[in-house]
Order: sequence, then C-alpha cells, then structure tokens
Amino acid sequence: MSALVITPVKDALAATLQTVNAIVNSDQKVQYRVYNDYSSTETEQALEKAAGEVGFTLFHLSNLTSTPSPNYKTVLQHAQKASLEAGLPLIIIESDVTVKNDTISKLLEFAQAHPKSGLVGAITVDERNRVNFPYLKFKHEKRAVIQTKRSLSFCCTLLTLGFLEAYSFTALDESKDWFDTHVSKKAIELGFENYVLTDVKVTHQPHGSRPWKMLKYTNPITYYLNKFFKGRDKI
Repeated sequence: MSALVITPVKDALAATLQTVNAIVNSDQKVQYRVYNDYSSTETEQALEKAAGEVGFTLFHLSNLTSTPSPNYKTVLQHAQKASLEAGLPLIIIESDVTVKNDTISKLLEFAQAHPKSGLVGAITVDERNRVNFPYLKFKHEKRAVIQTKRSLSFCCTLLTLGFLEAYSFTALDESKDWFDTHVSKKAIELGFENYVLTDVKVTHQPHGSRPWKMLKYTNPITYYLNKFFKGRDKI
C-alpha cells in the first residue's frame, strides 16, 4: 500500500459513488476508507453494498461518536491514527470530487520528491476544465506548481507522513466544523511547505457533499441565518 485514502460522506449518494469508483479504479493501490457521517438509511445501505462489491473499508461514525454531523474532527483523528500506525501518508478525497486514473500517483510522486512538503493539493476544475471553487484564487496561475501560504482545501489533498508525525489532530478545536484552514496554517507554522499542483486536476462539484451549503449562493440570507443562529459551517 502506498497511502491511506479517506472519503467522508454525508448523503449525496450519486456523487459519492462516482468518487468511490474513481478511487478504486485508479492506477495506485491504496488502503481506502469511507466514513459515513450519519447519512440516511438509503445511503448507508448503498455504501455497505458498494464496500462489499468494490472493496473499501466502511466506518459508520455513529459507531465512533455520538456527536451529530458534521464530524470531520473525528474522521481526521481516526484516520491520522491509522496513517501513523501504517506508516503511510494520508490523502483526503471528498465525496464531491472525481479523481483521474493517475491523480493519486502524481500526488505521491510529488510529495516524495519534495521532502519538506506538508500538504499537497490537486487543483479543482469544473466539467469544462475551468478552475473552480475553492481554488478560484489560483485561476490565473500559469505555474504547474504553486508553493503557497494560502489555505489549501481538503477536496483532494495529501498530508505527508512527516506532517502527521509533527502535529496531532487531537489538538483540533472542538468548536469548529471544518479544519482545512487551520491545518494548512499549522503545517506552515511547523516549517513545512504547502503546494497546489495546477497540472493535477480533479473534477469538483462544489458543496456536492453538503448540499445545504449551496444556500450560500441561492439564498444567502437563509445560509447566514443557519451559520450564525444554528452554529453551522464553523471554520
């Protein structure tokens, strides 16, 4: 095995199965885990069926924590422990991302060639191959490799074994839901280098893994009411 790959899942079943199939059919043999974060019964049953058919390890977060979704902190802590025990880098590929056949191998090759790497991210594009959220900040970049102090997204990102050994996810803030920004900054603080690879592209359906977040664009008033009064989407 070359890496531990994880996909956190919250419903969005069609997109999730597309993500899963792309990963299991990639050219790189990996240890693959899917974390079901209190999805519907339909999604849970479909994931159990897929796990048996295509071969991945399925964890139901209801067996790991009683905390309501989202449970990204628990996923990261559980996966980090497994990565360290196996001596493998961790690659997060979210359930609204479709990788190419060689995406994982290219991330691994780059990280191996750059021993000071902390996080290495594939850039996200839409169906027309245009850079999209969350990497719009890099849409005019011409360089194939961007070393950056700006935050990386966990859409499709490798966390090196060196970084995982240097920073324990048990220190993650209990009050937050998402940790991309915090983990990106922590890698830089600890002397690692973060990269985005613009020639390693993955197709992203923004917020496909959390459909309610589309309210930010279709009904921003409702989105911000949810954010501030229901305490959702804490970054």
